[in-house]
Amino acid sequence: MTMSVLRPRWLLLALLFILIVLGYLTSRFHWDDRARLWLREQDTSTQARSQSIWLPGYRAVIQAKPLKGGIEGQETSDLAYNPVTRTLFTVTGKKPLLAELSLTGDVLRVIPLLGMSNPEGVAVLENGNIAVTDERQNSLTIFHVDPQTRELSTAKLSSFDLGPRGKKNKGIEGIAWDPRQHRLVLGQERDPLALFSLASDGGASLNGALQPLPSDLLMTNVSALSIDPRTGHTLVLSAESHLLLELDEKGEPISFISLLGGLNGLDDRIPRAEGVAIDEQGTIYMVSEPDLFYVFKREAQSGEGN
Repeated sequence: MTMSVLRPRWLLLALLFILIVLGYLTSRFHWDDRARLWLREQDTSTQARSQSIWLPGYRAVIQAKPLKGGIEGQETSDLAYNPVTRTLFTVTGKKPLLAELSLTGDVLRVIPLLGMSNPEGVAVLENGNIAVTDERQNSLTIFHVDPQTRELSTAKLSSFDLGPRGKKNKGIEGIAWDPRQHRLVLGQERDPLALFSLASDGGASLNGALQPLPSDLLMTNVSALSIDPRTGHTLVLSAESHLLLELDEKGEPISFISLLGGLNGLDDRIPRAEGVAIDEQGTIYMVSEPDLFYVFKREAQSGEGN
């Protein structure tokens, strides 16, 4: 068989291989869904954009700032905003810690979480109550934190059992407080990917069971959640997909941004985005493993962007 005959066959096989790989990547990372959402974004009216968070308008104004003050290299996970103190809270998984941060990423204090194994989610509730999820123990514990708190322990507290959900270390990870609907919103990391609600009055007690929430998640995993206090929309963060997604009250995608370098003001890709929070001004904060801090603002607010 001559080389002239073999060459077209190899080219055909190579083309087939490329098409299979592209098909897998498209399915795996929801590129087709993102393309449809991008096209939908282009037709969104100015009024509709003003009534949503509208992520395409955001640009990074602080990026890859190292978190110091005792949590260096501790694998920060999740982020929550406290509107009373105007500070942020994050947890770390390597050594169980709760850390309070300024809005510019300075560590204000570090609080050991005694009795916890692998804290992954944190949410600021009402009246000084903070909910922390432990992915390894499949539990949720509510602590009371005040300016004098220097240590927290699960020993004398009741923890809410989140049940055996998903594979090991693939259970409930994201958590956010929704004051409008008096509930916690929780995200299962993957296998299966899902969002749930849990009724709460913002205090130390929880009643009922997790209720599934409708959602169209265009991502491969859920890393963190946050509820916008202005619109009630949900921010869903995915470390694996390098994606931040906005969902409306019905769980429908509204907008998204990619967390890759060269986009949305980012110089470099966010390594592993594990926490997101939004304040009453619409400023978005993120943490990435192992110990990096980011801030995003709307272009009209920051005056920055490409």
